Order: sequence, then structure tokens, then C-alpha cells
Amino acid sequence: MEFVIFKTYYIIGIIVMLLLIKAIKIIREYERAVVFRLGKFQKVRGPGLIILIPFIDKMVKVELRTVTLDVPPQDIITRDNVPVKVNAVVYFKIVNPEDAIVKIENYKTATSQIAQTTLRNILGKSELDELLSQREKISQELQQVIDEQTDPWGIKVSVVEVKDVELPATMQRAMAKQAEAERERRAKVIHAEGEFQASSKLAEAADVLSKNTASIQLRFLQTLTEISTEKNSTIVFPVPINLMKAFLNKDEHPE
Repeated sequence: MEFVIFKTYYIIGIIVMLLLIKAIKIIREYERAVVFRLGKFQKVRGPGLIILIPFIDKMVKVELRTVTLDVPPQDIITRDNVPVKVNAVVYFKIVNPEDAIVKIENYKTATSQIAQTTLRNILGKSELDELLSQREKISQELQQVIDEQTDPWGIKVSVVEVKDVELPATMQRAMAKQAEAERERRAKVIHAEGEFQASSKLAEAADVLSKNTASIQLRFLQTLTEISTEKNSTIVFPVPINLMKAFLNKDEHPE
């Protein structure tokens, strides 16, 4: 008889322990528990230690940390009829756990679908040049539109970034040729501007020298000095007659 009573207490103790294990839950700081009692929403609980009524209370655990969602590559035709393939990344987090669980079946899948359709709609209204040069503006527009659509689900979309824009091979070759032509044009313009500036300075220098013959002679002598330092060789050069007048006059009128 005592053995039967002991065995009964033992079984009851095990059942109580199992119920306590099932009733006690620990919710981390970045988590929340959406609790349903007999199928009806009760409250959002956590973080910390919470106790559920076994077989009556059910909970759905929700993370509040920012989620990174990769949007699969989308085939898009831009407004100027260029086919491109674009993918993006969406950063979002749950700000209202109740709405994220009660109002939508799978908030991650729903957010991904909304991001894909919005990406196709907005980029389809943009031209290729805008898509390549104004990514920041397009990303902000994507973020605003997606955030407005996910707000009723208790989801806040913080950032949307366009990652890669894949162009057809023919378009890549055309853009490469265009870029090369643009580089050549700029090089020619810079060279022409340099020639123009150099010719302007030479004309100014010639004008200054033409007004003073002594300056021409000094420049001539300076050039000879520079040549003589370059190579040790014999150099034959003409001497301006004006340079010799002083010596000729000195010979004709000795003191």
C-alpha cells in the first residue's frame, strides 16, 4: 500500500515538473512573446521570465532585431526600353509584434513580395541613366513606398539599397565605346587648351622681347649657356652684328 502511494506521489511530482517546465518560458531582450489564451490574443509579454497556463496559453516568439532581406534579381524594362536585371536588399524590423503575427500570415514572405513588386514598378518608371547615376534617390523612394505598405503589419522598413544592375552584353559594349569616346574627347580638349595657353604665353614673351633688343641678346646668351652644359661638343652659332658693335667701335676709336 505504501509503495502504491509513493508511486502515485512520484508520478504526480513528475507531472507537476513537466507542467512547470512547459509553463515557464524565458524571453530574451531582443524577443517578445505574443500570447494567445484559448485562441484569443491576450498580450505581448517579455523580456524576462514569463509563465503560461499549460494547454490554455500559447505563444508565438517574435524577434525585434533588424532583419536583412535579400530581394531576388528582378527582370525590369526601364522607361527607355532597356532590359536590366536588378536585385536589392531590404532592412526592416518589427515594431508591433501583435500586428506582425495577427494581421499577416508570414511577415517575411509578405515583405519580400512587396519589395519585389515595388522594385519592378519604380525602376520601370526610371530611365537607365537615372538608375545608374541616382541610386540613392531611387533607394529612398523604394524605402518610403515599401514602408508605407508594411506599416499596417507592424513592420518598419529602415533602408532599401539597390545592389547590382546587370546590363545586357550589347549595352555594356555600347557604354564602353561611349566612355572611351568621351575620354578621347576630353583629352583632345585638354590638349587644345594647353596649346592655346602656351601660344598665348609665347606671344606675350615675343612681344616683350621685341620691345627690347638687349633682352633678345641676353636670351640668346642664356640659350648658348644651356646648350654648352648639355654636351661637350663644338657648337657653331651665328653672332648678331649688334653684339659686336661695341667691340668694333672700341677698335676704331682707341683711347
